[in-house]
Order: sequence, then structure tokens, then C-alpha cells
Amino acid sequence: MRVQVKKTSLDDVLLIVPEVFEDRRGFFLEVFREDEFRRAGLPTSFVQTNHSSSKKGVVRGLHFQWDPPMGKMMRVTRGTAFLVAVDIRHGSPNLGRWFGVTISAASRQQVWAPAGFARGLCALTDGAEVEYLCTGVYNRSGESGIRWDDPAIGIDWPLSAAVLSERDRKAQTLQEWLDSPESQHFRYRRNGESNNSAPRGAHASNAKPQP
Repeated sequence: MRVQVKKTSLDDVLLIVPEVFEDRRGFFLEVFREDEFRRAGLPTSFVQTNHSSSKKGVVRGLHFQWDPPMGKMMRVTRGTAFLVAVDIRHGSPNLGRWFGVTISAASRQQVWAPAGFARGLCALTDGAEVEYLCTGVYNRSGESGIRWDDPAIGIDWPLSAAVLSERDRKAQTLQEWLDSPESQHFRYRRNGESNNSAPRGAHASNAKPQP
């Protein structure tokens, strides 16, 4: 099977569309296949899988880990969720910009956001389940978060009120993160530079899932 990789308007964040076989019995797809991921330029070494379930209106994020650096491949396995990635890399032309996309379990798409991006989600249905393939093992002392509603980022969340954890409610702003010494772990690499010059906080994209 082959995977289709779609670029988003935010550098290095990719939308993954798998090949799906469906008939009257149901469906089958390959969620991960090393040779196809390598061919598509995607990571092939995942060391941890996380799985969350959220009630409608729950927002998780914006989370990231710098030690070890953690990239995440995210997919919705039940219901529908709005998945978000924010560029938090020093020197990036897209610093502070965000990409958001509504993904359903029926679409079977995935979002890849490497280390250097803060990730989050909003559950749009009750019991929305999201699975994350992670490139780094969880380290409590090497992780942090940014406020989901930081006006410097300006994410257009598809909800009127958010259900948050205490930690997410008290998260730092993007500027507070950038002022911290730990933020130096994430620096933009010029060979991935984008020509997109939209200002900080601009809405990078709100791609619609394929049928």
C-alpha cells in the first residue's frame, strides 16, 4: 500500500492520507509501514504510542517535549477532533503560526508535526479518541505547554467554551516559553525554510479531510 503525503501551509507539518480498502465487510489500511514512510520522507522510528479519549469540548494542549525531542504522528480513531500544531522554533519564519485541521475516524488521515511544534486537540464529539505515535519517550522534566488561547498565536478553535485540565489552564504564553533557556532546544534549520511570509498568528490552514 502507498501513502499520500500532502503539504500544509505550515513548514514541516504534513497531512498523511492512507490507501484504504473498503467493501461490505468493512475496511482495511496500513497505519504504519516503514518502507512507505521512508519513501515519503516521514519518520520511521517511533518509540511510544499514546491514546486519549475526550468528551466533547475538551481541549488538550498545547503540549511539547524538548528532552528528548518528541515529534508526533496523530490520528483520530473514534469520533471527530480538531488537531493543531504551532511552530515554536527560534528563527523560524513561521514562528507562532498554527495549522489546524478537522479529522474524523472515518477520514483515517494522520497529521505529522515534528519536534519544535506544540500540539493540541479539541474534541468535537463525545468520546473522541486520538492516537499519537511519538519519536521520543515521555520525560516529565523535559516537557511543557503553551496556553491554548494565547492571543499571540490566535488559534481559531471551533468551540465557544473549552474544558481544560488545571495544567493547561495555567500554561505559559508563547513569549514566556521563548524567553526561557529551554526554548533554545528548538531552532529552525534553514534547509527547511518556507517562502510563506504570513505574519505571526496568521491562520496557516484549515484543511478539510478527504472522504
